[in-house]
Amino acid sequence: MTEGYHTPVMLSEAVEALNVRPDGVYVDVTFGGGGHSRAILERLGPGGRLIAFDQDEDAAKRVESGEWKVESEAGFTFIHENFRYLKNYLRVYGVRRVDGVLADLGVSSHQFDTAERGFSTRFEGELDLRMDRRGETTARSLVNTLDEVELSRLLRLYGELPNARQMAKAIVKARATQEIVTTTDLREAVSHHLPRGMENKYLAMLFQALRIEVNGELESLKEMLQQAVELLPVGGKVVVISYHSLEDRLVKNFFRSGNFEGEVKKDFYGNPLSPVKPVGRLQASEGEVTANSRARSARLRVGEKVEVVSEEK
Repeated sequence: MTEGYHTPVMLSEAVEALNVRPDGVYVDVTFGGGGHSRAILERLGPGGRLIAFDQDEDAAKRVESGEWKVESEAGFTFIHENFRYLKNYLRVYGVRRVDGVLADLGVSSHQFDTAERGFSTRFEGELDLRMDRRGETTARSLVNTLDEVELSRLLRLYGELPNARQMAKAIVKARATQEIVTTTDLREAVSHHLPRGMENKYLAMLFQALRIEVNGELESLKEMLQQAVELLPVGGKVVVISYHSLEDRLVKNFFRSGNFEGEVKKDFYGNPLSPVKPVGRLQASEGEVTANSRARSARLRVGEKVEVVSEEK
């Protein structure tokens, strides 16, 4: 199913993995264009409920204006906030237990295609990269204020750029002459450090690093995953679609061990202490990748809440 605003990735696979019950309570923490939310609502009955989160004001406006709507007997609540506040906002709405949580991470098609948001290297636009435009930090402020060491560390850690030091040095040199304001300014500043034939890949890695820092994406993901598992009953599912290795590694480790280092901890008697276990992993089909190139890097992982039992042998 395709939404004009955003094309949801692995739509049927993600919703199927949630194992939606008609009377269940579910959370879509990344509403975006509402494709996954729509599919969940279609499976819910009068006793069911869906709560959706999105920090992007454009997504919120579509819901508030009625541009996005779906006929459903189930209850629907939209919360215009970052999913790192999952538990707090659910409590505000009287929800303390949910049956499943879905997260489709990364940037929406709409954000990529809106030039002034600065998410895509394809367009001329201001270096913004905020998913929530109420935030103060922008990519423009980062590239013009971080010192060379801090900038190099950021590009290496979040962009995994092999030539992070050289890029950081080039950015600092360019801004000494004139402030780096637009996506084009940044591209030109690092142009001599983009390997031939890999220009777009290296630019994508650069923009990824800045975007992750601007939005605090990895910390938000960690907080959401921990809260999601706390909210679930035994057997409840967390379904996460990620688009780069940093996110996927965090999700993989958490589902495997209950922590982000991937270290499986056991009690004195050898019983695992993790409240979650991995129960599924998928990639997009060839057909979907052909129809939607964004799906190529997508990885879907499913975690299930388990009971932590420690008994003496």
